[in-house]
Amino acid sequence: MNNKKLKFRSNKERVNYFLKLFKKEDKVLILVWADPDALAGALALKRILQNKVEKITISNVNEIKRLNNQIMIEVLKIPMVKFSSQLLDLYNKVILIDSQPPHRDEFKNIKFAAVIDHHPLTDGWESDYIDIRPNYGATSTILFEYLKALKIKPSVYLATALIYGIKVDTNNFEKSAQLQDVIAFQKLYKKMNKHLLSKIESAHLKRSELKYFKVALDNLKIQKGRIFSYIGKVSNTDILVLIADFFNKIADTSWIFIGGEYKKNLIIIIRCDGYKKDAGKLAKRLFKDVGLAGGHREKARAEIQFSNLNIESEKFDTFQFVKLFEKYFKSKEKKKES
Repeated sequence: MNNKKLKFRSNKERVNYFLKLFKKEDKVLILVWADPDALAGALALKRILQNKVEKITISNVNEIKRLNNQIMIEVLKIPMVKFSSQLLDLYNKVILIDSQPPHRDEFKNIKFAAVIDHHPLTDGWESDYIDIRPNYGATSTILFEYLKALKIKPSVYLATALIYGIKVDTNNFEKSAQLQDVIAFQKLYKKMNKHLLSKIESAHLKRSELKYFKVALDNLKIQKGRIFSYIGKVSNTDILVLIADFFNKIADTSWIFIGGEYKKNLIIIIRCDGYKKDAGKLAKRLFKDVGLAGGHREKARAEIQFSNLNIESEKFDTFQFVKLFEKYFKSKEKKKES
């Protein structure tokens, strides 16, 4: 059954429907593309299903290389198992948190018992239970409402994780925040540990990653308030996000486009103000036919195999990176003139 059309009168009704999907003998695998919001949501879900199923495991599909995420897992004691296809034989129910099946190749052939996310709804997939709320700033807020409906008091670790998830995905309430996110933050703030949160938030960069900022600055190209920089090969894709967020602080900029090569793929990180612009729509329009692309109004991401672009990765540079976007912006400028 697909519940995209099901309507719930309250969070309590929704959560009760969700819990009926599980039996005591079930073994549940919670899959995440690990970032703060996904990790916090998964930890909350593990607490919700505790004592209701036989086994629950949180599994990360991506390599967790960003320092903040590593520290978050360590200090909040989040139990993680690296995903492999063999895990699917050991669990009879799989849940996807803070993502949707079309977002990653690793998710596409998995039958999910439930999908809980706050990104815009995608097409071409089904699940027994679907809770997609694009108007929410964070999946952590959705899971907070589950906890509240079940009258579960979060531990200090869980409250701190959810607070951090909300802060990161709303950019400290500067973007994408809704009243629900503010209420969740307010309620969780009383239970979280400020020192643990500070320890997580203060860890941003490894010394070895500073070189990528130098490359980004050396390759910087600015056109009509749009910033472009292609970094080349990177040890992890999170460094591209950090660079994009750094450049997004510059005044008089309308768009930020940061690119890099990771495992033979072109990774593109996009930032904008999300007001009259829509990064997610731009990413989908330009790259959905050649790779994975999508995101929110103010931030988006695309992953494309270089072979799909008929480009040799060794010869790719900032000049060619800019060319990927030129046609789009020229067409927009022509529309304005007419």
